[in-house]
Amino acid sequence: MLSPAQGAFLTTVGSTSVVSGSSTAFDRAVLGWLAHLDVERGAAQNTLTSYRRDLRRYVGYLAGVGVVDPGEVTEGHVTSFVAALRQGTVDHPPLTATSAARCLVAVRGLHRFLLLEGVTGQDPAADVRPPAAPKRLPKAISTSQVERLLEAASVGGTPSSLRDRALLEVLYGCGARISEAVGLDVDDIDTEHGAVRLLGKGGKERVVPVGSFARAAVEEYLVRARPGFAVRGAGTPALFLNSRGGRLSRQSAWAALRASAERAGLGTDVSPHTLRHSFATHLLDGGADVRVVQELLGHASVTTTQIYTLVTAERLREVYAAAHPRALHA
Repeated sequence: MLSPAQGAFLTTVGSTSVVSGSSTAFDRAVLGWLAHLDVERGAAQNTLTSYRRDLRRYVGYLAGVGVVDPGEVTEGHVTSFVAALRQGTVDHPPLTATSAARCLVAVRGLHRFLLLEGVTGQDPAADVRPPAAPKRLPKAISTSQVERLLEAASVGGTPSSLRDRALLEVLYGCGARISEAVGLDVDDIDTEHGAVRLLGKGGKERVVPVGSFARAAVEEYLVRARPGFAVRGAGTPALFLNSRGGRLSRQSAWAALRASAERAGLGTDVSPHTLRHSFATHLLDGGADVRVVQELLGHASVTTTQIYTLVTAERLREVYAAAHPRALHA
């Protein structure tokens, strides 16, 4: 049974099938869960879009094997679906273990919701385990490479370069996600006291310190560049503006970083997340506690943050192998 608020959500998104033009029990179940996530859990729109896409694929797979009602799903169906994701089909290329696991998260969430709501009598996805993803270390660049990147961003002293330098300083200086950085308003950053308020995943807010280099870059941008952009727009409170006076988009921020990386001779492999990874890695290299880094990054679990300790352990092995006289055959 949907609450009035969930019903309003369904009215907003529509009741068309997630698979075809019809409306089935599965379609209604999916929309009900998405409504629950949106209205009662406050899930981010990017998350809802991702889940809807994954579940469209899931419902389509089940329809292909003759299952159109949530109560008919067995553990075997869910397991076969995950296997199909990994193998790929004519319409969809094979997914990586990480992407398939993300898809399974949506499927498990849906079935858990249906069980709790009394729509079904069992959870067929509860014991299905995601495919194991290869353990890959986050990519980080060295502090000297970061400095080259930041210098390359401010080449020319133009309003755009001042903005780009301030943006990259914030990304690296605060460990911000790209969406958090472009989502900043002017009032979110306190250059006097050195703090910035970031709005993370799921609307979770955190306040993190901002260093003197980032503060200086933001102050210079606010004085010398932003006013010129702002007069062309409609008075948005956004911190980072584009040439038309509107909020800088994620795509434009990516482009600015990519151009700076090319000028710095770092290639095109550097992404906003590279700076976030470098922020965490450099903090841990400098002796920061992993719990502190967790808070700064806005990770819900310290387990997510602990992968960065593998990066620093790898660095220790490199230094040992290069410096110790008896390390060659250790």
